[in-house]
Amino acid sequence: MEHKTQLTLAFLLVQVLHQAFTVSSDCTPGFQQKNYRILQSSDYKKDQFILKVLFDDCSGNEGLEFSISNPDLRVEADGSVFATKDMELIIPGFHIQAASVHMQDLAKVQIAREDTTSSVLKEAMRIGNYSILHRSKRSLIAPPISFPENQRGPFPKAIGMVITDRKENIKFQLRGKGVDEEPKGIFKINDESGQISVTRTLDRETMETYSLQLELTDTSGKLLEGPATLYITIIDQNDNKPLFREGPYVGHVLEASPTGTTVMRMTAHDADDPSTNNAVLRYSIVQQTPETPSPNMFYIDSEKGDIVTVVPPSMLDRETLEVCKYELIVIAKDMAGSDVGLTGTATATIIIDDKNDHAPVFTKSMFQATVNEGFTGIIVNLTVEDNDDPATGAWRAVYTIINGNPDRNFKIETNPKTNDGMLFVDKSLDYERSAFHTLLIKVENEDPIMPEISYGPSSTTTVQVTVVDANEPPIFNPDPTIVVKPENIAVGSVVVTLNATDQDILQKQTIRFAQFQDPAGWLTINPTNGTVTTRAALDRESPFAHDSQYTALFLATDNGDPVATGTGTLIITMLDVNDNPPSVYPTVAKFCEDSKDLIVAILGATDKDLEPNADPFKFQLGKQAGIEKTWKVTQVNSSHAQLSLLHPLKRANYNLPIVVTDSGKPPLTNSTDVLVQVCSCKKNKMDCSTANSLHISTTLLLISIITFFCL
Repeated sequence: MEHKTQLTLAFLLVQVLHQAFTVSSDCTPGFQQKNYRILQSSDYKKDQFILKVLFDDCSGNEGLEFSISNPDLRVEADGSVFATKDMELIIPGFHIQAASVHMQDLAKVQIAREDTTSSVLKEAMRIGNYSILHRSKRSLIAPPISFPENQRGPFPKAIGMVITDRKENIKFQLRGKGVDEEPKGIFKINDESGQISVTRTLDRETMETYSLQLELTDTSGKLLEGPATLYITIIDQNDNKPLFREGPYVGHVLEASPTGTTVMRMTAHDADDPSTNNAVLRYSIVQQTPETPSPNMFYIDSEKGDIVTVVPPSMLDRETLEVCKYELIVIAKDMAGSDVGLTGTATATIIIDDKNDHAPVFTKSMFQATVNEGFTGIIVNLTVEDNDDPATGAWRAVYTIINGNPDRNFKIETNPKTNDGMLFVDKSLDYERSAFHTLLIKVENEDPIMPEISYGPSSTTTVQVTVVDANEPPIFNPDPTIVVKPENIAVGSVVVTLNATDQDILQKQTIRFAQFQDPAGWLTINPTNGTVTTRAALDRESPFAHDSQYTALFLATDNGDPVATGTGTLIITMLDVNDNPPSVYPTVAKFCEDSKDLIVAILGATDKDLEPNADPFKFQLGKQAGIEKTWKVTQVNSSHAQLSLLHPLKRANYNLPIVVTDSGKPPLTNSTDVLVQVCSCKKNKMDCSTANSLHISTTLLLISIITFFCL
């Protein structure tokens, strides 16, 4: 039954093709069908018939030859295509070229799989989308031309003919890229016969198709037919070898990776036609360096270019390999790897990366160190061994003190060059508190260790630290010592008794005191008991005091061997007393003699003391004969007063006593002479040159003369 079905389908296919090519008796030169699509239901066997193509140059097919782009197929003189070997279920599409003395053309064949006879019948009949080609009679026919690249001369070489039913008084014209547009002059046409010629060797990779415009005119240039489009297709030749363009190619694979682990992908590029075997590549490894422990450590997928491992994980042990870098020479060959294919070569470098499959171990189970009390710094280097790659986190060590460091006296860091653990005393040790310390330290790697590996007992160690007693300096307690005293305490008064203790409690030592820094020279200390007394008056307003505080330094020295000295700080906060009278500012004031405003100046007062021994201040005129008849002082606020005239004065200098009193208990009073210059003021300029003589009243002058003679 199956045999009969195949015969029926073949008969129907022949009838359809016969109808398609007998509808018109006109002859169109070239392949009678440009695109073939056949359905493949099973694998092809060697010498199995595949299809037959029809070619007619309308001139008897003189010298007709066929060529095919797939080397696994052959085409006979009658256009029949056969398989040259057993074929896979699906094979790529291919091209068939036909060339006669009068015509060249190219047909394209596509192969698709079909599993049902109904689909085969539908494809044969093109049901639903097939329309038989009806040819209408034309006076200008431009058959498509196919011409191989890389053809040798001599040139020009005829490649095709334009067909027309007009015979007299005609001229053919050809235009477009390749004729009168760049690249110019590749093709030309005999304007009388219509023969198309090529003038030089063509390169498909530069341009694979030319679309030219063809016109038919009379001898005067009048358009008779056209424009018609002439397609010239350049047939690919295998003239480009595969190229590896993305190098350098470097891949990494972890040691002990499973067999079949993908390392990297190598990809080459071929500029030939990708629809032909000219660009179908196959990859292979031709050399491996070094060849140990196996000459075939890696395999490359011939079609994809994936490089994978092919040795068991044990042979990828980085610690046992002679080298951890392999170089592979990889070849890519086109024509699907056939002997006639062109090749390209590249080098793939594969690096075996380390993973953390070795735990670090201490070289000793116990380390010892001796340190003087009071010392800080490195006391011992802990050494470890690790067989992993020193350039990775699988080798770099991380140390942790897991016991014996409750007061955080110790810390440990990793030496980046040697990987040793540097054990530090971070805070000095006290012999009197503990003469021995036992530390438990563990070591791990920066990178996580492999699950099948664990940190064993050798990844921990013990460090015994012995502290050597040293004579430590006495310590002041408290330090600093802060006291509060009035600034006017009597000279010889006790300020404070400093307390210093010796840290060496197991030794009996005596302590003596001495001054170290006393900037103002106000203090003295008893060398035996540390009592500080004044030897000069304290002064809160002194430049040696800052923010009412005075700072002095003292020494406490024991009698150990060698002696040790400690330093203590004394800060005296001084309470203010009213020991500074206020003063008036400014002491000079200038006034225009013709001013209608009789306010001369605003006077202020300053006091070195603090509240309540400073403001509010009280301002008054001092004692001077007749002063109250000319001048007036008016309080403005707690720190300022207004000096004004009761009537205008002539140009002169006037010296006024101004008395100011602070608010201390008891208050302090001070008289300040204020010089008032009455000046000439014209055109916004003040001239006080004529007021240089001091004006004194007649009464005051007479009193001064009488007093002089009475003496």
